[in-house]
Amino acid sequence: MYLMTFPRTASAASLLLLASVLSGCGDSSRTAVPTPPPPVVTVATPVKRTIVDQDEYVGRFVAVDAVEVRARVSGYLDKVAFEDGQLVKQGDLLFTIDKRPFQNTLDQARANVQTARSNLEYTQADLERGRQLVRDRTITEQVFGQRTQAFRNAQAAVTASEAMVRQAELDLEFTELRAPITGRIGDRRVTPGNLVTGGAGGNTTLLATIVSNDPIRLEFTFDEASLLRYERLGRAGKDPTTAISGVPVRAKLIDEQDFAHIGRMDFVDNVIDRSTGTIRGRAQFANSDRLFTPGMFARVQVPGSAPYEALMVPDAAIGTEQIRKFVYVVGSEDVAKQVYVTLGQVVDGLRVIRDGLSENDRVVVNGLMRVRPGIKVKPEEAGASPPPGSQAQTN
Repeated sequence: MYLMTFPRTASAASLLLLASVLSGCGDSSRTAVPTPPPPVVTVATPVKRTIVDQDEYVGRFVAVDAVEVRARVSGYLDKVAFEDGQLVKQGDLLFTIDKRPFQNTLDQARANVQTARSNLEYTQADLERGRQLVRDRTITEQVFGQRTQAFRNAQAAVTASEAMVRQAELDLEFTELRAPITGRIGDRRVTPGNLVTGGAGGNTTLLATIVSNDPIRLEFTFDEASLLRYERLGRAGKDPTTAISGVPVRAKLIDEQDFAHIGRMDFVDNVIDRSTGTIRGRAQFANSDRLFTPGMFARVQVPGSAPYEALMVPDAAIGTEQIRKFVYVVGSEDVAKQVYVTLGQVVDGLRVIRDGLSENDRVVVNGLMRVRPGIKVKPEEAGASPPPGSQAQTN
């Protein structure tokens, strides 16, 4: 057996090559990785403002006045004097019923009055003659009594005839149906030529409906706890505007962002509904432009607290961790710290912080996604001041 041997020079070269490779690998592993710079965030101190909490409800507009136009006399409908859906004023002519039968009845009643008055004049003169004749004993007391009775009957006949004339005049007047209120009229329910039934019974013919537009009321319900809070605020006298009656409220429609319509509470029901535990409230709004329509839904805000000083931050600065809310506060060494807070309402884009912050805390208001608890950040003070406002609105 032969052993292979290598020259010593070749073995030394191989070792040098292997050492150089290992040396290069060691240098690469020891190369320093550059540290990223601290993230830039915008910070601001909480805004301090006097606000009033607002309770928000959903309500429906109802007309102040609503009238069903029904015939008061029976007859054939002769004319319709309005366009469906138009605005009418109190006293405007709406419908006309054929007047001719009622005019004939009135003429006959007036003729009966003339007859009754003529008979009254005759019986009165006959009674005066009888007074002298009974004193002269030309006629008996019985005959004089008959003449007295005839005179009184004639007086009653005149009174009855005059009453029939007044009723006939009313019936003739009722052939013209006029608007009892100012508002918007609906569509006609009966066309000309149809027989309509009038009177005081329940089978009268409905001709149209009218609802008032300005002002208009918004009805809504709130719970018993809210009612007690409103009552106690009003009785405490901390703020006269929080009294349950006359309190200013604000409303917005379903296509609006702001509560821009101002009204006032004018009524709270006197009984709490046993089935729901709520009570009905009502506010009145001006509606000169007729934007609100009876039956329309709206959201309404009712002041639910006395004025108080509140700390507020932009709503975008609020983070969520499961069910808890937090903000990032930058300390003196520019280290971000997670602080859990209790939220209130939103006021002009700013969120009320009920608990968890002080007025000198620097809160991260921009760059929230770049921040983690305990990391160092590069804070920049917010330059723009928040928009002014004093009314609260809920999310």
